[in-house]
Amino acid sequence: MQIPDPSSFRHRMDVQLRFNDVDVLGHVNNTQYFSYYDMGKAHYFGDVRGKAMDWQRVDRIIANIECSYFAPIVFGEDIEVLTRCRHVGNKSFVILQMLREKNTGQVKSVCETVMVGYDPDTKLSVAISDEMRRQFHDYEGWSEPNGEE
Repeated sequence: MQIPDPSSFRHRMDVQLRFNDVDVLGHVNNTQYFSYYDMGKAHYFGDVRGKAMDWQRVDRIIANIECSYFAPIVFGEDIEVLTRCRHVGNKSFVILQMLREKNTGQVKSVCETVMVGYDPDTKLSVAISDEMRRQFHDYEGWSEPNGEE
């Protein structure tokens, strides 16, 4: 996976490293990265949609995650997670994220997540709503209706 241009991300969130995130090798365990990415997605969706996520009516679920690790995170570093929507399809959209050290800009990891529209009542995939498309378009400032390909 290539490292995207950090300037292409509008959404940034500081990550608080916890002592228990660090493993016996002295760096943040790679499984913790997904917790950081999940926090970034939750805050991103809140900003995109203009409201906090309704945990009782989840309307999107993860279909696939691909993560590349470039450098270890060590306790005491100032880490931020950058998040953006890269593309919106009919029933799915792609979220691109990056973990990096804020002071040096060193990229630690890049993650791409495919999320699917979901109806919690029928438990089936559904088309991405026009409202959500518009929210992504407005937040990301896209010139194309579905983002970049």
